[in-house]
Amino acid sequence: MTTVRQLLDGKSPEVHAVRPDAAVIDAIRLMAEKSIGAVLVMDGPVLAGILSERDYARKIVLRDRSSRDTQVAEIMTAKLVTVAPTAHVAHCLQVVTDHRIRHLPVVDNGKVLGVISIGDLVKAVIDAQAQELEQLQQYIVAG
Repeated sequence: MTTVRQLLDGKSPEVHAVRPDAAVIDAIRLMAEKSIGAVLVMDGPVLAGILSERDYARKIVLRDRSSRDTQVAEIMTAKLVTVAPTAHVAHCLQVVTDHRIRHLPVVDNGKVLGVISIGDLVKAVIDAQAQELEQLQQYIVAG
C-alpha cells in the first residue's frame, strides 16, 4: 500500500505558505499563481494553520469582507488535521472524508514536509487499481 512519503516523493518538494499577518489577497494571489486550492500558514518554522479557497469563500466573500484589509490569521483554519509520512493512502482517504477536508499537511516531528490533496490520494488509488488490473490480466493470459 502506498504511503504519504511515496506520494510526496512524486511531487514537487516546494511547499507554498504565507505568514499569519499576510493580507488574504496575497494568499489568494499565491494560490492562483500556483494553481493550488490551499496554502499553509507558517509562523516561521511553525505550522499555524491552513487557508483554503473554501475559507476564502465562506469567511470573506459571503461576509462581504475585504481581502486587502483582512489578515490570513483572521480566517485561516487553525485546528489542523495532519498526517505523518508513514500514513497509508487508505488512512488519509478516511481522514479527509471524516473531516470533510481537501488538503492534508504532512508533518514529521513538528517539521512540515509537504501537503497532499484529495486529488493526490484519488490518483494513487486509481494508479494502484490499474496496476492490479494489469497484473491480473497478465496472470490470466499466462495461465
